[in-house]
This record gives sequence, C-alpha cells and structure tokens, in this order.
Amino acid sequence: MDQFASERSSVSAGIRGLSRNQGVSMLVILAIMWLVLGLLSPYFFTRDNIMEITLQTAVIAIIAAGETFVIISAGIDLSVGALFAASAVVGGLVLEATGSLPLSLAATIAFGSLLGLTNGILITKLWVPPFIATLGMMGVARGLALILSDGIPIYGLPDVYKFIGQGKFFDLIPVPTVIMVVVFIVGFIIANYTRFGRFVYAIGSNAEAARLSGIKVARVTIGVYVICGLLTGLASIIEAGRLGIIQPAGGNGYELLAIGAVVIGGTSLFGGEGSIIATLIGAIIMTTIRNGLNILGVNSFWQYVVTGAIIIAAIAIDQYRRRR
Repeated sequence: MDQFASERSSVSAGIRGLSRNQGVSMLVILAIMWLVLGLLSPYFFTRDNIMEITLQTAVIAIIAAGETFVIISAGIDLSVGALFAASAVVGGLVLEATGSLPLSLAATIAFGSLLGLTNGILITKLWVPPFIATLGMMGVARGLALILSDGIPIYGLPDVYKFIGQGKFFDLIPVPTVIMVVVFIVGFIIANYTRFGRFVYAIGSNAEAARLSGIKVARVTIGVYVICGLLTGLASIIEAGRLGIIQPAGGNGYELLAIGAVVIGGTSLFGGEGSIIATLIGAIIMTTIRNGLNILGVNSFWQYVVTGAIIIAAIAIDQYRRRR
C-alpha cells in the first residue's frame, strides 16, 4: 500500500513538473487552439494550410530565436525590423553589382551581424541602455535601407534566390521550414549545452554576479546581439526569396511580432529565464492566431488588436508568476 502511495505521489509530482514546464504549457495551449480552429473550419487541418502555417512562421521564428538570446540576457532589441530591411537591401545591391548570389547572401548576413555588433558595442562600451540603443538603431537602419535603395524595391532576384523562400523538399516541405528547424536545433544546443549559453542565462539573472564570477559580460552581451543580427539577416533572405523582391520598407512591425513570440513562449523580459523551444511554439501560436482569424474572415485590423492583447496578457502572466 505504501509502495502504491509512493508511486502515485511520484506520478503526481511528475505531472506537476510538466505543468510548470513552459514549453509543455505552450504546447498544450497550441493543441487546444488547433483543435478549436479545426472544429470551426474544415480547411484548417488541410495539408496546404498546415504547411502554410509553418512557412509563415519561419521568418518571425528565426528573428525571435535571436531575440530570445537577447531577452534572456536581460536586454531587448527593438531594431530587428529595420535591421531586417537594411541587411536585405545591402545584399540586393551586392547582387546587382556583382551578379554573385553567394556574395549577396554573405553580404546580407554580414551586414545584419555588423548592425548587431554595433548594438552590442553601444550597450556594453558606451553604456547606452538596450532600449535606447536599439531604438536609435531602428531609425539608423531604416534610414540606411531607404537611402541606399532610394526607396525603390529591388527586383530581378534569380530563381536560385527565390528557391530559398519558395522551394519545397519532396514537393511538400517548404525550404524556409527546414531552415527554421535547423536554426532552432542549433539554438537549442547553444542555449543548453555550451558555456556561452550558460553565461547568457547567468548574465540575465545577475550581471554583476556573473562579472564577479569571471564571465566576460561585455563579450557575451555583444555576442547575443551579433547572433540576433545574424539571424535577422538570414530571415530577410528567406522573406526576399518568398516574395521575389527586396522591399526597403520591409520588416515593419516585425520587432513586435518577434518580441511577442518570445514573451508568449515564456521568456521573462527581466532576463535569466526562458526557452528557445518555447519561443518556437510561441511563434507558431502567433501565426496560428493570424491564420485562424484569416480563415474565419476576421477583419485584419482586429488582428493587430488581438496580437497586442495577447502580448499584454503574456507579460501580465509573467509578472503574476514572478510575484507569487
């Protein structure tokens, strides 16, 4: 009898542990949303729609992966939307000038990383608060995108470039979906199984304690902003390939979507806590909401309202959880 009670107690403890796991909680919420939308619309569970959800998720999820590292380190990057446009424009100009696709892709990612590096240096060497530094970078990068392109979209992307955004493996799985999965596998390994990942969590929990324990706080902080810029550049390549055009005004509002995916995934805005896998689920949740509202014919203006309300609710829940 005692053994039975002990086993039952262990099972209960296991269930409580799972319920406290942010990734599991988000997965349950996502499953409920899909179930409800499947009941409301027979189109929702079609193969094409499921693949479309993963395709639409890819760009925001990849940006959100970088933003997750930034927020876990107790920072924030408001410039990713503008950085997205600037890095894509630079890559497009390199393509026009050289005709070399590899050079163009490398330039896109390198410029994104460079702007991320600039953010990191402003924050760690000039002690500009992350909110202000990245807010300023938002204006700088958006201006550069418009100046360099004269505000004119860049057309004529080669088919190989378009394949990155429009191609499918086995005529089923979108290429952006595969890239997204690879990014999150690598991100998960970095966050959970490397010294860099542990340092990011330590800095987010207490930067001064991390410094006193020997962690190179400035170097790691610059690293997370470089990662964020790099992944934003990668996401801009996917978007350009998907649309077949590079828009200097592209990426508008993407910072809100990326931060929203991170927060909905349970990463605390106060730093030191979060999961990159939960961020992926958060991004899928946000895409599912927009996809479901589209299928149900809800006015697009209301979709902004719903998205903003969900982000506020996620932050409120985070605050409540921390005060308990």
